[in-house]
Amino acid sequence: MQTGGAFKLRGATNRLLQLTPEECHRGVVAFSSGNHARGVAIAARRLGIRAVIVMPSDAPKVKVEGTVAEGAEIIFYDRLTESREQIAAQLAGQTGATVVPSFDDPAIVAGQGTAGLEIIEQLGHPPARIVIPCGGGGLAAGISLGVPEADIIVAEPVGWDDMARSLELGEIVPVEPNPPPTLCDAIQTLRVAELTYDILKGRNAHGVAVSEAEVEDAVRFAWREHDLVVEPGGAAALAAVLAGKVRPLEDTVVMVSGGNIDPALHARIVAG
Repeated sequence: MQTGGAFKLRGATNRLLQLTPEECHRGVVAFSSGNHARGVAIAARRLGIRAVIVMPSDAPKVKVEGTVAEGAEIIFYDRLTESREQIAAQLAGQTGATVVPSFDDPAIVAGQGTAGLEIIEQLGHPPARIVIPCGGGGLAAGISLGVPEADIIVAEPVGWDDMARSLELGEIVPVEPNPPPTLCDAIQTLRVAELTYDILKGRNAHGVAVSEAEVEDAVRFAWREHDLVVEPGGAAALAAVLAGKVRPLEDTVVMVSGGNIDPALHARIVAG
């Protein structure tokens, strides 16, 4: 329900506000499947900064259109055969633009973490547990710093649960070759960053994996019980709780973190 339909505007705004006047003049380049793209585009438009976004060719149409509507330029890439980081770095080298990563940046993590501060403000106290959808871990890492008293659990799609496996093994491991297709485009991250992993490891966080069916159940639940339009990736934490993979304590907060889903897909999921 936030501007841009996700939490991503928080980190993007905080990062762009750190730019020098010269850096603002040269513009920014970001890479994202959609929500970070739109967050950067909105922040850039508000600050009068040119933004180029590297997006996967299979990004949902609603996310592409939303990013373009904010005035950003888009360059598409193949998610499985090309490196978005390399493309962004090449563009930055050519134009002098500043790369704004979706999670591997202290200012991004800090911006996302403001959601944790608002949780405390709204509850009047820190919750016992927070369950958070996880791609690269920027939101989870930021919230874990903003709410140091809470137990942190991250939720990822089956086959894309590299943060959970990394936390369990004690070292960063990437997504294994040929991962399964998933509707959770917003949290398809092939490898987490040392920054977010180290923060979550230091907070003794752990993770769970949810199936496509469990995610769809969560999308339906959010719509039928709360009139909330939630994209699959944003429903991962809710899916983990509804499926019984996370035991809710008396004070448990479940993050629902994205509402950018193609209407036709949402209608199909809701119809069951």
